Amino acid sequence: MTLLNVSDEDLDDLRARLRATRWARQWPLDGRNAGFDGAELRRLVEFWASAYDWRKHEAAINALPSGSAEIDGLTVPYLRFDAERADAPALLMANGWPSSFLELTGLAERLSQPSRFGGDPADALTVVLPSLPGFGVAPQRPALGAPHTHDLWHRLMREALGFEHYGLHGSDIGAGDVIRIAQAHPEAVTGLHVLDLADPPSFDPASLTDEERAYLERKQQWFAAERGYSHQQETRPLTLAQGLTDSPSGLLAWIGEKYRAWSDDPAKIDDEFLLTQASLYWFTGSVSTSFRPYYERGHDLVPPVERVETPTALALFPADIPGGQPRSWAERTYNLARYTVMPRGGHFAAYEETELLAEDITVFFRTLR
Repeated sequence: MTLLNVSDEDLDDLRARLRATRWARQWPLDGRNAGFDGAELRRLVEFWASAYDWRKHEAAINALPSGSAEIDGLTVPYLRFDAERADAPALLMANGWPSSFLELTGLAERLSQPSRFGGDPADALTVVLPSLPGFGVAPQRPALGAPHTHDLWHRLMREALGFEHYGLHGSDIGAGDVIRIAQAHPEAVTGLHVLDLADPPSFDPASLTDEERAYLERKQQWFAAERGYSHQQETRPLTLAQGLTDSPSGLLAWIGEKYRAWSDDPAKIDDEFLLTQASLYWFTGSVSTSFRPYYERGHDLVPPVERVETPTALALFPADIPGGQPRSWAERTYNLARYTVMPRGGHFAAYEETELLAEDITVFFRTLR
């Protein structure tokens, strides 16, 4: 299956737009905390317009083990990494924003072929990476009344791929979708591994522990300082999307800032990876539809998370956003079976710290075997 086939005309148009970038005026003061660094953005734009080889990355993407299923008239594309041993359990993994399935491919290879990385073949998992609807190559859900993402993915695993039972892993938006699968379809889900969790739907403030109070205070501080992007995407996403769909340098600034700010070590988010993610959004014109989950969440158009009885593992990476959910806080809503505080890593842990994350997922699902 060919996932991408960008025309020469579209590639030439991107490069022309990048070379014709109209640059924002810089401030005569330190603006490092006011957005993406201007000098860094200029460097990346120049590289994207000249030396970056899209065709190499397009070929690598098209070489991935891809497929698609038709569910209620909607095409649901996915990658499938078959396990190195027969009858291995299945695991659905989901990325967040502003990312794509490319963040998870290295992790999928480790989990499906552990012996290639010094692991035990008995731990192998067949890994399925569905694309979030409206992200990259995946069409958006057709209407607000259409099946929600978590129901589409459950039907993908059960009806299209034939897995009676399967595990789940997710981060960010993807975590919300896999959590809702576990809540709605507990009979199918063997275990839930996530990097962040939805907060309890309600709680008595008098019942909070000191650790929980500190977490909520930290979260509010992060919201005040960092969550402007989310508020815009929840409230007026289409206004923002027009500018980002028309300007590749604007698109790169919007998502590139997050890759730099939300990673524990920004050097681990190399230029090629960042520009391939930006190129996916650009060539598919999908930044607008990638905002839709924010709008739906902000307008209560998705089912709330109330209680999850599926055995759940929470892995916390120190530079994730806002991060640091206490064990007791998670236990208010989830059947928490594993709680891991990682020594390093950030929001894009599957790419930043592939080995650490693969080990935690492997150990968790090994205990459920």
